[in-house]
Amino acid sequence: MEISDHTKVAILGAGRGGRALIDLLHHIPSIEIVGIADRNPAAPGLQRARELQIPVTTNVPDLIGNHGVSLIMDVTGDPEMERYLHAHKPPAADILSGSASRLLWKLIQHESKLEAELLQSEKLAGIGSLAAGIAHDINNPLQLILGLAENLTEERDLTAVHEQARDIIEAVKRTSAICRDLTHYSRRASSHQDVLVSVNEKMDEALKIARYASSLHDIEMIKQYQPGAAVKGNPDELLHVLVNLITNAVHAMELGGGTLTLETKLFDGQVHVRISDTGCGIAPDKISEIFEPFFTTKAPDKGTGLGLYNVKTIVDKMHGTTAVDSQIEKGTTFTLTFPNAEPAGQGRLS
Repeated sequence: MEISDHTKVAILGAGRGGRALIDLLHHIPSIEIVGIADRNPAAPGLQRARELQIPVTTNVPDLIGNHGVSLIMDVTGDPEMERYLHAHKPPAADILSGSASRLLWKLIQHESKLEAELLQSEKLAGIGSLAAGIAHDINNPLQLILGLAENLTEERDLTAVHEQARDIIEAVKRTSAICRDLTHYSRRASSHQDVLVSVNEKMDEALKIARYASSLHDIEMIKQYQPGAAVKGNPDELLHVLVNLITNAVHAMELGGGTLTLETKLFDGQVHVRISDTGCGIAPDKISEIFEPFFTTKAPDKGTGLGLYNVKTIVDKMHGTTAVDSQIEKGTTFTLTFPNAEPAGQGRLS
């Protein structure tokens, strides 16, 4: 089957297979989904199509005959539909159905599983690289707790006992907060449908994790958040994106300090997220490679080469774009641009 540079696809069947096809194909610039058809108005693929502004219909003849369709993907599993298509399809259109469509469905499932495992392994590797900072932040309150507990064994003043007990409680709370943040970040991304996500809240949450990457004492922090910056997507995946970019920015300023700027802005119906550093910069000849899988400029034990690849994959999935501007010894700015979701006051944000 030969597919031209620009392929117009019609999807028949909006069950799990139809929804999976939508999620896969709408990321590909050279593919246009002209519509999806299903007799069941509650089919999950129809809801997903509406979210992505893909036409929904019950009129199969119109869908396959009047939109310049070059590929018909039949995931209904209905032999009658398969026979109808072979009898009525446009001469220039190809059909993918039956065992071929089932194979494609299995391949999509497999790709989705591999992508999730890749993201999870890279996330855990990232936590490994933050281990020294995490250990330091946990050890400090533990040492305080130990010292206070030793004092309590000999303390006879009830007022002093109460004061030291309160200090122990606060130290335990700080340790628990660290563990809670790390547990939340390290878990697998939830499989729920896309929800409304507050970018500003996720930026601050990511900063809590990324601060273990290196000391922030020599780094000036500038936050310029516009209220109401919200996008639609998976909150766990967006957190991972922001942790990656902030961690990279911190690493870029390890040797001489600098300024880390975190910015969100609403403009022209879009949400712009900028993460800027004044660090070492990226060589011009490397800019085109940084989003490739396994490409890294770090030492072998310092990075997986999957961070920016996963960043771009997730941003693409959220219908966003990723841009980078960098100059050697002056710094780097990553700009993420997303379609603006509902204002913060009109929905529950994650």
